[in-house]
Amino acid sequence: MSDPVILIPARMAASRLPGKPLADIAGEPMITHVWRRAVEAGIGPVAVATDAPEIAQAVEAAGGVAVMTRADHASGSDRIFEALEALDPQGSHDVVVNVQGDFPTIDPRAIAAAILPLADPAVAIATLACPIRDEDEANDPNIVKVVGSPVSAGRLRALYFTRARAPWGEGPLYHHIGLYAFRRRALERFIGLAPSALEMREKLEQLRALEDGMRIDVTVVDDAPFGVDTPESLARARAVLGEPS
Repeated sequence: MSDPVILIPARMAASRLPGKPLADIAGEPMITHVWRRAVEAGIGPVAVATDAPEIAQAVEAAGGVAVMTRADHASGSDRIFEALEALDPQGSHDVVVNVQGDFPTIDPRAIAAAILPLADPAVAIATLACPIRDEDEANDPNIVKVVGSPVSAGRLRALYFTRARAPWGEGPLYHHIGLYAFRRRALERFIGLAPSALEMREKLEQLRALEDGMRIDVTVVDDAPFGVDTPESLARARAVLGEPS
């Protein structure tokens, strides 16, 4: 793990909150909040991968780097791979961190912590989770849970991801945070795979990697950032970041 790069996929076509990357939060577009937090993580260069010129212009106006990609990508993983190949055709970056463009409250320390499991050469992909402390959250199918086997303090080996409450019995439950750190070769392998049966059933892309035998380890952090995908979550982000809703 010698040279990570952070890529932030962003597109305008969001069904529940169209144009959300440019939604104003405390005087600047949401995408630039995410970009700043990724820069503050301090683990490598940061770029936004987008198919929208207006998103690229907003990022560049803030001093960031944007990479234009095709508009027909099925997922953010496909988009960041295209951007990675354009930014780094020589393959200098061996780790790529995918930070969702709708996480304006993500803690930069969590972004940095995401790459830690990749110090283990057996790990192909690393991600984040936090403890679930609320019964409603535990039973909410919109909250993805990770079922994992402890590897060390604050680290799990992922065995499954699900929208159901799991695992059964006494013990902690973990809320999966959709931020991924891929080894470059793992990302290339992943996007070349067809959607898997469990992925399509649970509507969880990461199950494609597990079904293919790729190892995913999880760093446990204290809290989960919330994604902005509705007017209500946008109002919450504005309140958290200092702007009345």
